[in-house]
Amino acid sequence: MSLRATALPTAGVIGVVLAWWTFTVLGNVPEFFLPSPPQIFDAFLQKPGYLLAEAGVTLIETLAGFAIATVAGLGIGVALAASRTADRVTLPVFVALNAVPKVALAPLLLFWLGFGFPPKITLVAIMCFFPVLLAVKQGLTSAPTESLELAASLCANRRQTFLKIRIHYALPQIFLGLKTAINLAVIGAVVAELSNPERGLGTVISRSTSNFDTPAAFAAIVLLAVISVALFYGVALIERLLLPWARETSG
Repeated sequence: MSLRATALPTAGVIGVVLAWWTFTVLGNVPEFFLPSPPQIFDAFLQKPGYLLAEAGVTLIETLAGFAIATVAGLGIGVALAASRTADRVTLPVFVALNAVPKVALAPLLLFWLGFGFPPKITLVAIMCFFPVLLAVKQGLTSAPTESLELAASLCANRRQTFLKIRIHYALPQIFLGLKTAINLAVIGAVVAELSNPERGLGTVISRSTSNFDTPAAFAAIVLLAVISVALFYGVALIERLLLPWARETSG
């Protein structure tokens, strides 16, 4: 990764932190309303082990739900791309289900699946599923017609066409869906934890705000932001390693 690629995002983060700090100092903003970056850092230093342990719980929920959604989205997306009839029959159903507010599902999942990890991981999977499904389906049907006609003229069978052409053109789109889904996974985990406050950073936020401990709540929010950024760039790194040609062809 080039120096420019790392320096610009770092400069952006530093600029936001400095602007935030300046606003809280010059505006004399009360700590309980909007804590400054040093106050948030102090809140983290007061209980780092606790916050990192809760961050680990949120990370487990996020990755587990994301993995389930990825497997399901890939499988069903391939099936819909392979069958126009199945696509026309089931895609409207998936669109309708995706339109259901996920916050409304959290209490129902708690009722159906009980406490602990299952309802939270399930909600994360539901949040991630549709972007992966749509990316897979759209990607597999985006191969240029001339490439498909060339494969047919060379007597390539359906499996060869799928592996050599459709997958090649679909992978950038699939990774775009995965990068969208990984951030939704973190949101899903927090929504589930707020609805079922047992463990995780969402629980820290809920309990801290109830106790008017705003710096601790912001410390949890900052950790969530760090997790989201790390996971996003983790998926982007995998894409970069697996698809070195995609960046060149996309300009």
